[in-house]
Amino acid sequence: MKIEIKNGRVIDPATGMDCAASVYVADGQIVGTGETAQCVPGGFQAEGTIDATGCIVCPGLIDLSARLREPGFEYKATLESEMAAAAAGGVTRLVCPPDTDPPLDEPGLVEMLKYRARQPGFAHVHPMGALTLGLAGQRLTEMAELAEAGCIAFGQANVSVVDTQVLMRAMQYAATFGFPVWLQALDSHLGKGGVAHDGAVSARLGLAGIPVQAETVALATYLQLARETGVRLHICRLSSAAGLEMIRAARATGLAVTCDITVNHLHLCDEDIGYFNAHARLDPPLRSVADRDALAAGLADGSIDVLCSDHTPVDDDAKQMPFAEAEVGATGLELLLPLTLSWAAAADLPLSRALARITCDPARILGLDCGHIAVGASADLCVFDPAARFTVSRDRLKSQGKNTSFLGRELAGEVRYTLIDGHLAYAADRLL
Repeated sequence: MKIEIKNGRVIDPATGMDCAASVYVADGQIVGTGETAQCVPGGFQAEGTIDATGCIVCPGLIDLSARLREPGFEYKATLESEMAAAAAGGVTRLVCPPDTDPPLDEPGLVEMLKYRARQPGFAHVHPMGALTLGLAGQRLTEMAELAEAGCIAFGQANVSVVDTQVLMRAMQYAATFGFPVWLQALDSHLGKGGVAHDGAVSARLGLAGIPVQAETVALATYLQLARETGVRLHICRLSSAAGLEMIRAARATGLAVTCDITVNHLHLCDEDIGYFNAHARLDPPLRSVADRDALAAGLADGSIDVLCSDHTPVDDDAKQMPFAEAEVGATGLELLLPLTLSWAAAADLPLSRALARITCDPARILGLDCGHIAVGASADLCVFDPAARFTVSRDRLKSQGKNTSFLGRELAGEVRYTLIDGHLAYAADRLL
């Protein structure tokens, strides 16, 4: 279908474009952009028009961590429900961690997930393969076969590899073939039994703590092994100021390590646990105010590469438990954009720089030619109204998981349209 998106402010962080312009879409691709009638591609006749007056047109969002709960956890969410949530949030491409049931440790499972996600209007899904069989940390998976099946990287989700020799062998193997390794920094012994950040809040509430050292000790190991093996290392869901300083120091010595944080750790801290709010039970845990502020500053100055949702839909029964027994995780696909805009406004950042953290920067981490607006690029686009305000509510969330600490909070930045491969995947008014 040929679509013209007109009267919008087009922002493409990858190229620096920021102007009033039209975007022309045909056959699933962007075929033209421009401010005048002379920019209309030859022979282009729009079959549908999107009036983006008062809105921003940007590349579709790319989320580096979104659990779709299939296979194995369909009672928590389904592929259909979470793809609807992605479209409503302007997310056109996402990475699915390997902690499904069974884990994504053999090619057939990866191919099945890719096949299920290959539907019009569904976001592009990039599975992350398990680094070890069953995520057990003992035997390596057949990474080459998993990569052929469609895995974009290899990791352990939030499961640690206790045996560092296994981890080193895994990194060596991955480096040989150029496969990226994505790891969350957590020492399983130091974090054992913990449910919240080890600080004043957990002490007051009587909750078992997870010290910052659980992150930094593991991170020191990962960085050293990455230096020795030459693997492309990405640190997922950094949570502390100390961990961020270690990343900065490693980069200063020439190590090409990248990292991300979640929208929850950008905006929340351990004080948001309040009186045992299970929505704030996350992994890694919400840390101190100082940690939160350091992460926000690191995201602004580029020390942190990417912002992700770490979307983890959880059923109500699993959250309506005492804090220490509640399942970890928060829904976030539909909140990634407004929470990014909220951070940008608070930090007084140019909108283009903020949008880069959820568009072209994650595309760079993935090594994919996407996350930008250019002739010939896939027509993955998000049209949103930055001034439109809404209140986060259970009824509004399309995700099957309603678990988020932002319920009841008013946010700005409402997605009006989402295009995936030129297909209208979401329209707030349901009309084209």
